[in-house]
Amino acid sequence: MTNQTASQQQASRAALAARGPMRPSKIEKASDPRKALARLIPYLSHYRAAITLVLILILVTTGLDLLGPYLMGRAIDQYIGDKQLAGLAQMAVTLLVVYITNQSLQALSAWTMARVSQNALKDLRRDLFTHLQELSLKFFDTHNAGELMSRLTNDIDAINQAVSQNVIAMLGSVLSLVGFVVAMFVLNFWLALASVIVVPIMVWFTDFIAKSTRKGFRDLQKSLGELNGVMEESISGQRVVKAFRRNETSVENFRRVNADVFKAGVFANTYAMMLMPLTNQLGNLFVIVLAGLGGWLALRGLVTVGIIATFISYAHGFISPLRQLANIYNAIQAALAGAERVFEVIDTAPETVDSDRAVSLANLKGHVEFQAVDFSYETGHPIIKNMTLEALPGQTIALVGPTGAGKTTITNLLTRFYDIDGGSIRIDGNDLRDIRRADLRRALGLVLQDTFMFADTVMENIRYGRLDASDDEVMEAARMADADHFIRQLPHGYRTVLSERAANLSQGQRQMLAIARAILADPGILILDEATSSVDTRTEARIQKALLKLMEGRTSFVIAHRLSTIRDADQVLVIKDGEIIERGKHSELLAMKGFFYQLYMSQFKGNAI
Repeated sequence: MTNQTASQQQASRAALAARGPMRPSKIEKASDPRKALARLIPYLSHYRAAITLVLILILVTTGLDLLGPYLMGRAIDQYIGDKQLAGLAQMAVTLLVVYITNQSLQALSAWTMARVSQNALKDLRRDLFTHLQELSLKFFDTHNAGELMSRLTNDIDAINQAVSQNVIAMLGSVLSLVGFVVAMFVLNFWLALASVIVVPIMVWFTDFIAKSTRKGFRDLQKSLGELNGVMEESISGQRVVKAFRRNETSVENFRRVNADVFKAGVFANTYAMMLMPLTNQLGNLFVIVLAGLGGWLALRGLVTVGIIATFISYAHGFISPLRQLANIYNAIQAALAGAERVFEVIDTAPETVDSDRAVSLANLKGHVEFQAVDFSYETGHPIIKNMTLEALPGQTIALVGPTGAGKTTITNLLTRFYDIDGGSIRIDGNDLRDIRRADLRRALGLVLQDTFMFADTVMENIRYGRLDASDDEVMEAARMADADHFIRQLPHGYRTVLSERAANLSQGQRQMLAIARAILADPGILILDEATSSVDTRTEARIQKALLKLMEGRTSFVIAHRLSTIRDADQVLVIKDGEIIERGKHSELLAMKGFFYQLYMSQFKGNAI
């Protein structure tokens, strides 16, 4: 199949089969940051053993952080005052071992957490991408490709920054704060009481900043998504941009959206950066209070110099976790903003899904029926109106009519890229909504006017029609599509790697590869949407022979503007404004001298409709 979405569906099914159930098993709609956080946690919970090891290492390193200043205070009181060099040397060695062990365990915990976080994010990225493959075409009609890519890149990266780099820091900071508070109260109540005064001040200010910070980062992620969309469209559409001399327009559009990113970034980061200067000032105030109060207590013999030194060390250690928590909070705000956007996509339900009573489409005969079908892309703007048609097994049905009449929409409904609003579509007596989508897509072969090729070899692009096909079968399909001769003239023949969207091939060559892909798929029902519109008349004649052979014994729907190509159709349906206004064989319609006759004459006799 050559349609991009249909190809994505096939890849999606393979990915789902390979990985098993999605994780987490149940996903609820995120409406606030707490729910977004709660939905991220299950992705980490699958690695409990590694996380348990990290927690143990954090507990040990936190204890070592507390032990260092305590040993330093003991050295001051016991060895420096009494000038005991041997004891001081022994204490120095002990401190060295403590700090080296601490750093080594911190490195181990960081490495372990990095593996955990990357595995969790790999699962999240996989679930997002896999769900995108399952979404209906209508979703992609209303969402910019660059903006969706931003959710896979920028938003996931924001989560990555918070999880991989800040989880350990956050846990370590919280445990350190608790440890420092306990240790300080054990050493001296009054100095400890003076120390913890800074905590409510920090909590109040963080809460005050939080509201604006989170909004700022969410707006920033949204603006980045829009910027990605602008860049993706401009880069992929360079031929059109240059052909219509719209370089300056593209640059101006980029500048406008880039300015929005700038404004959102300044707003978010201004509030975020206010926390660091505050914590620095609070740290300085903390040390001044401890030095003043400690000196006053020391003069009265209530504390030793070693305890004061220990408290000052603890003060730096106490402020450092507060400062880290302030920075981590900003990262978490950005991560939650990104998580909400990711889960917003995951929460989107596909419009076309298999029903509970879905059946397999086995032993396909190809009997297709449209019964009073109504459809609209947008409510209140009908495209197909009360349409009834029947294609018997093996028949060729031609769909003709002016542009915008609804011809391609009919094929979109037959492939169930969209669900109908009313009526029914049946294949071999089975309602389309009761047939498994995998079986339906496998039974359909599409050759579209707008072909899509992947950045892969010519061989693999054709093999996309049937992944288990041998090289010989691929080349035979290419010969039937009259593509073999030009493929062999490429630099590496069938092994030539196509550029993005196969820009190194002509439109006609791309269409011939698409026909080869459909021939290889060997479908039961064939849909040809202007399949030969981009090839010359001589090549078209050769391809028509291949298509006629392919169409033998298969129900085929052919959309053609070149009315000469449908002379042998079993039934010609003339579509206008979403309705069938004429039907019959080619000769019968000409004899009626109705709308089809006028179309035919306008092409071959130069008469206007």
